[in-house]
Amino acid sequence: MKILMVLTSHDELGDTGKKTGFWLEEFAAPYYALKDAGAEIVLASPRGGQPPLDPKSDDADAQTDDTRRFKADAEAQEALAHTVTLASVEAADFDAVFYPGGHGPLWDLAEDAKSIALIEAFVGADKPVAAVCHAPGVFKNVKAANGEPLVKGRAVAGFTNSEEEAVGLTEVVPFLVEDMLKANGGLYAKGPDWASFVQVDGQLITGQNPASSHEAAEALLTALKA
Repeated sequence: MKILMVLTSHDELGDTGKKTGFWLEEFAAPYYALKDAGAEIVLASPRGGQPPLDPKSDDADAQTDDTRRFKADAEAQEALAHTVTLASVEAADFDAVFYPGGHGPLWDLAEDAKSIALIEAFVGADKPVAAVCHAPGVFKNVKAANGEPLVKGRAVAGFTNSEEEAVGLTEVVPFLVEDMLKANGGLYAKGPDWASFVQVDGQLITGQNPASSHEAAEALLTALKA
């Protein structure tokens, strides 16, 4: 198995003057679930190099066994520091793609032409596509083969409006993930705030929040085995 993980390169939290990026647990949990299953993982981002880490995801109360493992894993840290550019990767070279969240993707990956084309190529080749928390926002401009929004008529999950409200960023983000998925015709469903909740619709796998990261990766592995 060769799996592509795509991370954000965006680090500005709107006009707040604060920083954002990718969410550590949403990278570390799937990274180790996939790696431990024997997958070869390639990390990419729009600009390449070190993707920005959301500083809040580095807080003590946001740590998990996977994030602690990452902080002790020099090889994984080295790989993350040297992500390849998104422009240099092709769907044909991979068996699946996983998008970790954090608020960053709402600004860059949701509008990135290469990312959009990449997802469309994975979908067109009937390969698994997974995204967790804010990362389902990357589907905003992705189309299915029939020209309709990719998520139209499909079971999807993503960061809830109430979770966004709880972190106080409803008025800061460029769009709300829940609202966008519904507006694009997605059959949006959610579990309790902050609890793991994953939707699987064919090869499309979406998770609601950081706690959903591991379950989403396991669903991706199940899809690959199928």
